[in-house]
Amino acid sequence: MIPDDRRSKQLQAWLKDQPGRFTDLALLRADASFRRYFRLCRDDQPVVLMDAPPEREATEPFVEIARLLESLGLRPPRILAHDPATGFVLLEDLGDRTFTRALAEGAAEGPLYDRAIDTLIQLHRAWPAQAAKAPDVPAYDTPRLLDEAALFADWYWPEQHGTPMSASLRNGFLAAWREALEGLPILPGTLVLRDFHVDNLMLPPGEDGDCAVLDFQDAVIGSPAYDVVSLLEDARREVSPATVERALMRYAAGTAWDPEIFMQHYRVLGVQRSTKILGIFVRLARRDAKPRYLEHLPRLHRLLAQGLSQPALAPVAGWFQTHMPERMRED
Repeated sequence: MIPDDRRSKQLQAWLKDQPGRFTDLALLRADASFRRYFRLCRDDQPVVLMDAPPEREATEPFVEIARLLESLGLRPPRILAHDPATGFVLLEDLGDRTFTRALAEGAAEGPLYDRAIDTLIQLHRAWPAQAAKAPDVPAYDTPRLLDEAALFADWYWPEQHGTPMSASLRNGFLAAWREALEGLPILPGTLVLRDFHVDNLMLPPGEDGDCAVLDFQDAVIGSPAYDVVSLLEDARREVSPATVERALMRYAAGTAWDPEIFMQHYRVLGVQRSTKILGIFVRLARRDAKPRYLEHLPRLHRLLAQGLSQPALAPVAGWFQTHMPERMRED
């Protein structure tokens, strides 16, 4: 069953104008944004349809980044049809076997994370030759990272304290984050997919060894450490310490970054990511009526506490020690 709403009727009308015979339309999933995904058959072949209401979500970035990823040797779903005016995109169906599902079925963790790390190595090696040809992708710079950290102040803090964070406290929080971020040594920028974790990685049927990628429309240009920490400090899944160590060693062997500089980025951006996701998950629960995201808060608390012990996070750790000392302790 699919919802009998105005948007679904628009979808049905759009499909009538596409080549082929479409059947078996069924809601596949909705994600943390305003997008929905449907599975259907076109001439008896499975395909996926992305529904992104144009007043809420632009589809052009998804299509542009998908084509860019193909040029970099990665494996996004192939674009079969795209209508930016209506916000519908017809996609290749990559099946159901996400890394999350494979792990739940008993697949060994280490080899799957090897595939994911190898995908990032491919991306980061190929990027310099393609950067000049890439579409206009926004920078993942300090102002943008601070805007994300502010989600903690604007959503998580009121959830915990029952009152908004004061302007002076918020300014101090962001000043601490600015000091930590601006203290990072330089690493060359690369394409950052931002949601690179096991829910968005696929094992396409009949393609042994491939790692397909999903949910990349919010890509930016930033530190190569971000997607690595997104994978290994997963907000929704515990990753074993042995797998984290193995993955970091594999990534270091496949890239040419200075290891100390890379790990400083990894630690600072890991805490930035945990901080913003605490805000995002509370916002999803309270504003968007998706309370299931709150079950992940204890994991994010642990990741935050672990990261704040790193010297590069001293300004942020000082703020937490003064104003939220409970978040300095692992739950």
